[in-house]
Amino acid sequence: MALKLRLARTGTKKRPFYHVVVADARSPRDGRFIETLGHWNPMLEKGSADRVVLNADRINHWVAQGALPTDRVARFMADAGLGTRAAKSNPVKAQPGKKAVERAKEKAAKAAAASAEA
Repeated sequence: MALKLRLARTGTKKRPFYHVVVADARSPRDGRFIETLGHWNPMLEKGSADRVVLNADRINHWVAQGALPTDRVARFMADAGLGTRAAKSNPVKAQPGKKAVERAKEKAAKAAAASAEA
């Protein structure tokens, strides 16, 4: 059974509150889970101590059992000192798309033609 440390959403509409849970990877996001390991309240300020609360002993237990954290939970664990997370970088995503490149070339060509006429 593949286990994941992930978030399960609770709270009302437009007022999210998430529980950090260990669950079978095949179960739905808000479905059945094995154990609650903490919670995250994104409505609180980033400096608040109650924004992210994790049970370090139980998280270490489940990671030792082979549970894999999702990206967001891994970020929380790294901030709490429970593990490391490699920084992700996708420089290709920052590059403009094909049409934007074509439009820029057309604009440069028009500007060059206009300066040549003048």
